[in-house]
Amino acid sequence: MFIGVIRTPWTSRLVTPRQGRADGPVCRIEIFEPWRQALDGVDKFERLEVLYWLHLSRRDLVMQSPANDGAARGTFALRSPVRPNPIGTSIATFAGMESGALLVRGLDCVDGTPLLDIKPDRTLFKPIAPPQPGDFETG
Repeated sequence: MFIGVIRTPWTSRLVTPRQGRADGPVCRIEIFEPWRQALDGVDKFERLEVLYWLHLSRRDLVMQSPANDGAARGTFALRSPVRPNPIGTSIATFAGMESGALLVRGLDCVDGTPLLDIKPDRTLFKPIAPPQPGDFETG
C-alpha cells in the first residue's frame, strides 16, 4: 500500500541523480490520509530513511552491467533500480514540514514516485539493551 507520493524536480529517469545528496534540492513528500497523523514527532530527527516504489523500473534482469563495460554482476550486488521488487531507499535530510507533507533533501527519484514508508535513520538509534551472549553468532 502506498502512503503518499514524492514530489521532486526530476521528470525523467535520465535526469534524476544516481544518488541523493544532502545539499540537493528540497523535495516534498506528500502523505495521504489517514497516515498524516503518523508524521507526529518526525521533525525531531535530522535524517529520515525514505522507502519508495521505483514504479518506472524494469523488474526482469538477474545480471546487469551498470557501467556498460561488459562486466556483469548479479542484481543483488548492485544498487541499480532494476530489481525484482524495485524498492528504493534514501537517507534524506529533514528540511521542514507543511500541512500533510515533509520537506527533505537527498532524494534520487522521479516526480510522482509512490511512497512506501518513512523511518528515522537507524544510525541515530542506540541499542535498547547491551549485547547478550549469542547475539552475533552465525551458525
